[in-house]
Amino acid sequence: MARPSSWQLLRDSYPYYVEVPPRYADLDPMGHINNVAIASMFETGRVSFHHQLQAHPRELGVRWLVAAVSINYLEEMHAPHPVTIASGLRRIGNTSWTILSAAFQEGECCSTCETVMVAKGAPDSGPIGEELRARMAPFFVKVPEGAEA
Repeated sequence: MARPSSWQLLRDSYPYYVEVPPRYADLDPMGHINNVAIASMFETGRVSFHHQLQAHPRELGVRWLVAAVSINYLEEMHAPHPVTIASGLRRIGNTSWTILSAAFQEGECCSTCETVMVAKGAPDSGPIGEELRARMAPFFVKVPEGAEA
């Protein structure tokens, strides 16, 4: 995976964020938050982000599945400083959508994550219906005009 675009490293590019406190169990012997724990923090952020869509997927007759996850580890992270997971949508297709996330600690972007989600079993108008699209619309990342995607 290529290094993230400069806008992906800015907290203000993302419409949603949640703080995740590191646990002692997240640390490696050197005192860094380990890569598996960072992946788990992104998962926590993704689940929280999906709750902002104001409906559980089952209420819409949909199952949401993770199709792919790609993480860039840019800087070390340490306890006890909380990690802010910022997230936003990059793309919505017919059956999938892409979430971009970034992990910030003490104001610095330390890691980025791209997750492709797939919808299965949605009623009418294809796997991603108009109701779900409408709920997703306010949550797109802010890409500066002229910036590379």
